[in-house]
Amino acid sequence: MRAEYVTDRSGPHRLAVLFAAILIAFLSIGLLNPAPAHAQDDETYVIATDTTFAPFEFQDEDGEFVGIDMDLLRDIAKDQGFQVDIKPLGFDAALQAVQANQVDGVIAGMSITDERKKVFDFSDPYFESGVQMAVLDTNNDINDYEDLRRQRVAVKNGTEGATFAESIKAKYGFETVYFADSSSMYDEVKTGNSVAVFDDYPVLAYGITQGNGLKTVTPKEKGASYGFAVNKGQNAELLSKFNAGLKNLKESGRYQEVLDTYLGEDAVAADNSFFGLLKSTFPLLMEGLKMTVILTIISIACALVLGVIFGLMRVSRSIWLRAIGTTFVDIFRGTPLLVQAFFIYFGIPAALGFEMSAFTAGIITLSLNAGAYMTEIVRGGILSVDKGQMEASRSLGVGYLPTMRKVILPQAVRTMIPSYINQFVITLKDTSILSVIGIAELTQTGRIIIARNFQSFQMWLIIGIVYFIVIMALTKLSDRVEKRINK
Repeated sequence: MRAEYVTDRSGPHRLAVLFAAILIAFLSIGLLNPAPAHAQDDETYVIATDTTFAPFEFQDEDGEFVGIDMDLLRDIAKDQGFQVDIKPLGFDAALQAVQANQVDGVIAGMSITDERKKVFDFSDPYFESGVQMAVLDTNNDINDYEDLRRQRVAVKNGTEGATFAESIKAKYGFETVYFADSSSMYDEVKTGNSVAVFDDYPVLAYGITQGNGLKTVTPKEKGASYGFAVNKGQNAELLSKFNAGLKNLKESGRYQEVLDTYLGEDAVAADNSFFGLLKSTFPLLMEGLKMTVILTIISIACALVLGVIFGLMRVSRSIWLRAIGTTFVDIFRGTPLLVQAFFIYFGIPAALGFEMSAFTAGIITLSLNAGAYMTEIVRGGILSVDKGQMEASRSLGVGYLPTMRKVILPQAVRTMIPSYINQFVITLKDTSILSVIGIAELTQTGRIIIARNFQSFQMWLIIGIVYFIVIMALTKLSDRVEKRINK
C-alpha cells in the first residue's frame, strides 16, 4: 500500500496537463481574436481618441461620440471615401495604442510639438489653440498671474495648459498639480484645493456654458496647433487623405460649421438637475452596468477554474507544481491591476506581434488577477479539511485527483463560499480599472458623461447608488445561497 501511494503520480501529471491547457486557451483568446486595430478592409481605419475632452470629443445623450474632432474626422472620411472605427481610449492610452500599432491613428485635441514629432507623424494643423486661466466664478481675489504666488494651480496631463503653467510657475511662484481629465481639474478648483486652472480656451469656454462653475480672468495666450497623428513612418496614405479632406472641408465652409456647432452661441447647457441627469443618462449607465456585469461574470468564472487548478498545485506533493502555483500567485498578487492591464493590452501584443481587443485583454487581466486570489481561497479551503480524509481515501486505493474531486473539494466548498462571493464583489469593483484601456464599464461611462456636462458630484452620487444596489443584491443573494448549501 505504501509503494502504491508513493508511485501514483497521476495527480501531478494531470495538473500539469491542465496548466498547459489553460495557458494555450488564454493565448488562443488573444491570437485568434479578430484584429481590432486594422479594419477588415483597406478602406477602413481604426482611430483612437480621448473620452473626456469636450468640445473636441465626448459622448452625447444617445451614446454617440461627437465633438469637433469626431465631426471633422467623419466628414473627412466621407469626403475621401474611407470608413473610420472610433476607439475611445483616453488620451494616454490612445497614444500608447498608436505606438503599439493597435490602432491606425489618433485624434484627440493633440498639440503638435517637437518632442511628439519624434514619435508621431502629424497632419496639417486642424485647429489653432490657446491657453487661458480660470478661477471659481465667486473668486474675486485672483485676477492675474501675480495673484497666484504661493498658491496651487490645476492642470491636465499632456496639454498646452500644463506646458504653459510650467513655463511661468517659477516666475510667479505657484505650484502645479496634475489631473487626467478636465472635469477633475475643475472639481479641484471648486473644492478650494487649487485656486485656478490652466486649460485650452475652447475647453474652458464649453465647460463654462455647461455650468462648470468657473470664469476666465486672463486673455488667451498663444498655444500650439492640434493635429491628427499616426505612428512614425506608418500610414502615410491615411495622413495624406486626412490633409486632403481637411482642405476640402475648409474650402466648402463645412469646417467653420463644425466649429460653430460646439463653440458658438448655440452650445447651451441641458437639464443638469439630479432627476434631469438621472433621466437623460440612465440608458448609458445601464449599458455601462451591463458591460461591468459581463466582465465580472466571465472573469470570475475563469478565475474559479484557475483558482482550483493552481490551488491544487499549491497543495501538491510535487515541488515543481507547488513552485508553479506559488509563482502564479506572487506575480498577480504582487503587481497592481493597472500595470497588468497595460502590460496585457499594450505590452504583450507589441512584443509578440499580434493584436488583441480591449475586451479580451480586460477578461484576461481580471481572470488572472482574481485567479491568484481564488488560488489562495481554494488552498485555504483544502487545508481546512482534516488530513485524515485524504489518507483514508488513498488507503482505499482512490487516486489523488478523484479524492480531491469527490472527497476534499466538496467539504472545502462550504469554507470557500463566503470568500468566493467576496472576491466576486471585489472583481466587480475592479472592472473600473479597465477604463484605462478604453472599456466603457460603469465607472468609465460616468466619466464620459461628466466630461460632457461637468456635473461630477451628482453623477458620482448616481453611480455610487447604482453600485450600492447591485453589490447589496449580490450580497443578499450570496447569503441565501450559503445558507442553502450549509443545510
